[in-house]
Amino acid sequence: MRIAIASDHAAVDLKATLREYLIEQGHEVADLGPETADRVDYPDYGYRLASVVAEGTAQFGVALCGSGIGISIAVNRDPACRCALVSEPLSAALAREHNDANVIAMGARLTGEDMAKACLDAFLSAEFGGGRHAGRVEKLSNPVF
Repeated sequence: MRIAIASDHAAVDLKATLREYLIEQGHEVADLGPETADRVDYPDYGYRLASVVAEGTAQFGVALCGSGIGISIAVNRDPACRCALVSEPLSAALAREHNDANVIAMGARLTGEDMAKACLDAFLSAEFGGGRHAGRVEKLSNPVF
C-alpha cells in the first residue's frame, strides 16, 4: 500500500518510528514532514496529508500531533477524507469497518509506540464492511445541512 504520513513538531519522533515500521511491513511511505522538532502548525501538515489522500496519491494517511485532535480536525476539512482519531486497536479497526476511514490520527503525547503500531496494524488490516454503513459513509462526503 502507499501510505502518506505527516505530523507536527510534537510527533516527529513517533512519525519517524511509524514510517520505518510501515516500510518494514512492505508499504511505500510518503513522509510529508516535518523533518525536525522545530515548531510548526499542525493544520499545514494536516491539509497537506488530506490533499495527498484526496487526490489518490496515497491510499491511506497517518496524521500525528501531540493529542491527535488538531491534525484530525484539519484532515477532516477535506470532504474526501475520513480521519478517525484512535487510541487503541478496536477503534482503529472499527474506523475502517464502519466508517471507511482513509486516515488514522493519533496523539504522540497520549499513545505509546507499541500501541500506535498495534493501531496501525488493526487499521490497515480491516476492510470496509459496506452494507448498512455505506449510506452513512456517503453522507459524510456529501453533507446536507
